[in-house]
Amino acid sequence: MSATATDHDIVIDLREVVTRFGAHVVHQNLNLQVRRAEVFAIIGGSGSGKSTLLREMILLHCPDAGSVKVLGVDLQHLSPEAALALRLRWGVMFQHGGLFGSLTVLENIGLPLREHTQLGNKLIDEIAAWKLHMTGLKPEVGAQFPAQLSGGMMKRASLARALALDPELLFLDEPTAGLDPESAAGVDELVLHLRELFGLTIVMISHDLDLLWQVADRVAVLGDGTVQGVGSMTELAQMEQPTIRPFFEGARGRAAQPASFRPAQPKEPSSKPK
Repeated sequence: MSATATDHDIVIDLREVVTRFGAHVVHQNLNLQVRRAEVFAIIGGSGSGKSTLLREMILLHCPDAGSVKVLGVDLQHLSPEAALALRLRWGVMFQHGGLFGSLTVLENIGLPLREHTQLGNKLIDEIAAWKLHMTGLKPEVGAQFPAQLSGGMMKRASLARALALDPELLFLDEPTAGLDPESAAGVDELVLHLRELFGLTIVMISHDLDLLWQVADRVAVLGDGTVQGVGSMTELAQMEQPTIRPFFEGARGRAAQPASFRPAQPKEPSSKPK
């Protein structure tokens, strides 16, 4: 693959990122790349800097050193106009929805269109209704307020709003957190459907091992301020780093593994006399 093709295929490029909060070092010379049209997940223990890294990718926090490029744009020293233009190219689904409680679901979904386009109200409502449908919600949900939604419906409504401007890049912050297994499985299917339908690049933070096995093309494990390993879940499951093993050991880690994945088991010693 040529250098030009490689550059074109890199949607997010973090180089030697350093992040500190006072004396506490969160990221230390962290490097990470996300490829076009892949579902890329970031995992790590509590305090490993996952949420901070996401905030740095979406222009909510500036690292102390290093470079962050998203969609080919270096995020350092962007003008307000350039920052806005870049934000319009991605969508974000926040962990707790982030919907405005005083607006209906349909109004929440249409809000980015009202703020950033010259479209008429009727067309905006039609687009918002289509985004609602795309995420699996019934039309009548559009007239409800966020406080009336279940956790799963809130996630889907937030995702519909993130898709309002037809983004190239989608960020999902804990998309299945707090959901029952059936609702979480629905999110799994929805993520894959959206990637296939629109060719989206999807970056997500998640602790949901089932979700990671089902939808992630590659997963980055954060620990000790840097990336401990990157690969498919199958590849990571075969790595021996102490910061990676806990995600695959124990009852929870084993239960999430698909039936097709069978790590090699040590042979039982023979009981027959020689």
